[in-house]
Amino acid sequence: VARIPVTFRLIGEHLFLTAAAVLLAIVIAVPVGIYLTGNERLSGTVIGATGIIQTIPSLALLAFMIPIPGFGLSVRSAIAALFLYALLPIVRNTYTGIREVDADLIEAAVGMGLRARQILRYVQLPLAVPTIMAGVRTAAVISVGVATLAAFIGAGGLGEPILTGLQLNEPRLIMAGAIPAALLALSVDGLLGLVERLLTPSR
Repeated sequence: VARIPVTFRLIGEHLFLTAAAVLLAIVIAVPVGIYLTGNERLSGTVIGATGIIQTIPSLALLAFMIPIPGFGLSVRSAIAALFLYALLPIVRNTYTGIREVDADLIEAAVGMGLRARQILRYVQLPLAVPTIMAGVRTAAVISVGVATLAAFIGAGGLGEPILTGLQLNEPRLIMAGAIPAALLALSVDGLLGLVERLLTPSR
């Protein structure tokens, strides 16, 4: 019972890290994914580069942020690392979702006199919403998990009791961080699933 206020504080910190990183990734990655649909030569390079970031171990990526001026052992380093991890699923799914829109629908839109931007806004993006949101949900769940490591650089979150529990060999402390983190990941995925249903045009 005594840990309840502490747990809620840590959940708030965890949500802030995750939300800041994923929102920043959406702002950057969705336009990049859209841009790549018209630049096939760049698509493989950009998606490949974001994929390489995913292969870097989480702790190593956090450690890479520390020597960068203005980052160090801080929340900024954690958000930057989570942002980089969130890029791949959002860029790739935005690119794939738009590319997979039925060519006949695009041809029909052209025949109706719609310009490229109008086709993107009224045809391609609405139809790509489920695929794009799948990427956002993946990025968010990954971020919730990786954010537990933010405690190693003093950025707070639900990793704090896990880290302390490991140091003290105290399973209850570990579970005090691990269980809320797992529930938070499920909750975030469920909430984004609701957003996806609201944004997906009715058929």
